[in-house]
Amino acid sequence: MVFFPPLAGGSCRNMSNKQDSGEGAPAAYSMADLGASLPPGSGALSAADRAGLVNVLKDKLQYLAGQPSGYIDTLPKKVKRRVTVLQEIQSVHDELEAKFHEERTALEAKYQKLYEPLYIKRSDIVNGVVEVEPAKDETPEADAPTEEGKEEEKGVPEFWLTAMKTNEVLGMQITERDEAALKALKDIKWINLEDNKGFKLDFYFDTNPYFKNTVLSKTYHMIDDDEPILERAVGTEIEWVAGKNLTQKVLKKKPKKGAKNTKPVTKTEQCESFFNFFNPPQVPDDDDIDQDTAEQLQDLMEQDYDIGSTIRDKIIPHAVSWFTGEALQGEDFEDDDEEGDDDEDDDEDDEDDDDEEDEDEDEEDDDEEEVRGRNKRTGPAVKGGAPKSAGGQQQSEQPPECKQQ
Repeated sequence: MVFFPPLAGGSCRNMSNKQDSGEGAPAAYSMADLGASLPPGSGALSAADRAGLVNVLKDKLQYLAGQPSGYIDTLPKKVKRRVTVLQEIQSVHDELEAKFHEERTALEAKYQKLYEPLYIKRSDIVNGVVEVEPAKDETPEADAPTEEGKEEEKGVPEFWLTAMKTNEVLGMQITERDEAALKALKDIKWINLEDNKGFKLDFYFDTNPYFKNTVLSKTYHMIDDDEPILERAVGTEIEWVAGKNLTQKVLKKKPKKGAKNTKPVTKTEQCESFFNFFNPPQVPDDDDIDQDTAEQLQDLMEQDYDIGSTIRDKIIPHAVSWFTGEALQGEDFEDDDEEGDDDEDDDEDDEDDDDEEDEDEDEEDDDEEEVRGRNKRTGPAVKGGAPKSAGGQQQSEQPPECKQQ
């Protein structure tokens, strides 16, 4: 399976305009071009042959994308004249839009530099590097006595963990087991990649008993930043301390009675964890990927990008508001009361249905075969109905240590 990037710089539009006017129209596409790229005989395609075939197919797609539909030619002259003026207006708009994207990129870079000192101050306060002096009009307050042998707490404990858990998208990714490791999270930063073809997230950690890395990174490589199309995502390989891998669970199975091998069988499986974020889904090299697998992969990549963009666009710039919960006021939530009313109505309908069924059964008590037949057709309300996760996969029952909150 080949993933084609979009045509660059609006070439479809430009090519179409030229061909409508009869300028620069490419020569007619010939199937001989495709045949010439195939090797003689019926043998398997080599890598070079396949690359040639892909290039020919891409040329074909570009050619087809630029073909006029013929509809414009059927319009009356006056209408065609109006359409020509509309095309000129569109061209002016496109030039302004290109200038907007250019200036927006420069403006974002300018303000990113202005934000940076504020992020540094925030980090210093959160991590106890600097102490905040009381306001002049603030009434002095006696410090609470600290327990003997325990150091005074500095900074704002669990700042980033709390901020991320408050956000609905990230809160669903953080398990109870993850929290101990995320308490060591000191800061999160992001930067644009060169040419704005993506962005990079850096998570800075204090020393912790789970992994040796001090920085975990996640990089999103985009095909085009104006129309964000994800090419691939790359995460840091986590150096887990032995026995502390939060993304895995170890299952032990006792041997059967009478078996020669009396040692328990150990099996390692992947476990739900926020730290799976650093091992993102990848497009396989194998071209033989079916449609269902491709759609599932697409869903997983979109979900992964949603998490990364949420951290970049919401958590990092507004971390304090997420920590205090103020950011929730700007979030859209469904009306639980309305849902509750709907549920009550559904319950009443169900009760009415139940009453009708009871009456029917009373009338047909003597006919046991018919009752059994009806029950057989109805079947259980839910059969093997495990709920689906955001990625479209069924969630199996997991042991307590791997369950999400």
